[in-house]
Amino acid sequence: MELNPAQLDALVAIAESGSFDGAARALHVTPSAISQRIRALETSAGQVLVTRGTPCRVTGHGRRLVQLGRQTRLLYEEAGRELRTATSVAVAVAVNADSLSTWFREVIAGVAGRRDTALRLYVEDQAYSQDLLRSGDVLAAVTSDPAAVQGCTVEPLGALRYVPAATPQFLDHWRRGRGFDWAAMPTLVFNDKDDLQPELLRRRGIAQLPRVVHRIPSSADFYAAVLLGLGWAMVPSLQARDDLAAGRLQRLSRDVTDVPLFWQRWRLDSSALADLSADVRAAARRALRPPAAT
Repeated sequence: MELNPAQLDALVAIAESGSFDGAARALHVTPSAISQRIRALETSAGQVLVTRGTPCRVTGHGRRLVQLGRQTRLLYEEAGRELRTATSVAVAVAVNADSLSTWFREVIAGVAGRRDTALRLYVEDQAYSQDLLRSGDVLAAVTSDPAAVQGCTVEPLGALRYVPAATPQFLDHWRRGRGFDWAAMPTLVFNDKDDLQPELLRRRGIAQLPRVVHRIPSSADFYAAVLLGLGWAMVPSLQARDDLAAGRLQRLSRDVTDVPLFWQRWRLDSSALADLSADVRAAARRALRPPAAT
């Protein structure tokens, strides 16, 4: 099978835009040129790579070529940077919202010092970010899965600790004797994938969430809602440290949940990816709990 970079670019552009017209606009060519490139690539591959529709979708066979196309684009961009024919290198990374609001900001500060690197972040739950690696949407990810995606390396970063917290006023209302009415007091969830609060309730013998559950799919707003007394939640200890010390928040119990985090990246000889990985390791070493011994 002979692969043409222009054809791979067309396939990646369709995957990102969802249409031949969108791909044409992204690559500054005509839709007819995109169609010709895809037909040629499908002929070479002997497979249908794009299902035509609204939107267009890349098939299972096509997704592997999308991965290759994105990886090839990164290497071409780095070569262009070295030859001074390109102005930047784009690195797509998946990171969970709580990491982005806490320790990963140090990583962003490191990228800010490299003017020729463009960071493309995908915000996704740490248990699902490896799906973005498999699809080729990202070249690296903060994930909770220790098993490496095929074609990737994986290394432990440490654990992000969560503690149950709420405002003193909220807890006074729901206090029952020496404890709290865990089964009834309102709680918050980030989204449908957020199992931190249900898991703590199950540990306490409570099988169901309370009648009132607030859903706030933004890490900063989620934490702000806890500070406003909307309910209790498991919050990152890094994020809550100052408010707990000042008494604006109180812990409901000594329970903790440590979520192990791992750094997965494609095996590419990429200086941009290597620099980013070094930033991630340094930030995690300073902020996260040490990785468990193996």
